[in-house]
Amino acid sequence: MQVMVPSSPSCRLIVITGPSGVGKGSLVKQFLKLHPETWLSVSATTRAPRQGEVDGKHYFFVKQEKFEELVRNSGFLEWAKFAGNYYGTPRKQVQQKLESGRSVLLEIEVEGARQIRKSFPKALLIFLAPPSFEELERRIRGRGTDSESEIKQRLSRAKEELQSQQEFDAVVINDDLKFALAELQVQISSFN
Repeated sequence: MQVMVPSSPSCRLIVITGPSGVGKGSLVKQFLKLHPETWLSVSATTRAPRQGEVDGKHYFFVKQEKFEELVRNSGFLEWAKFAGNYYGTPRKQVQQKLESGRSVLLEIEVEGARQIRKSFPKALLIFLAPPSFEELERRIRGRGTDSESEIKQRLSRAKEELQSQQEFDAVVINDDLKFALAELQVQISSFN
């Protein structure tokens, strides 16, 4: 099922993807400060809220049965199961924003970006890459939030994801946040 949107050049679906720890969240946060007219899509998940997370702001927290019902009814642009929980981009909210003429930004995993390519082929898919694999490992370890087995799992997955860069419309290297932000803006503005 493809999303229909107006042909306005200012109305576009932008996807930022890349491996865990590459800095997607930091880059998106800075981009939105400069471009508040762009709407950041809120994902749905079946995992429990973490301390300080607000339903509808950080995620839409839903029961597994409801999530599976939405999957059956094409309620997501993309979805995946990761670490025992489901995550997905609600189709309705994205369509409403695009139809109203606002650009929409998705910050999602590589597999979800691949699904977006199929359901919304005119989307701009940007792969955010680290300057090196060693730097990515340093960043993941530096967060201090994962066990050693989780770190190894993230790094193994990152190796696979880094090999998929050529599948995307553009690659932005996140070596320095300021330069990565500038490059992201160039890529988005040059997209037709």
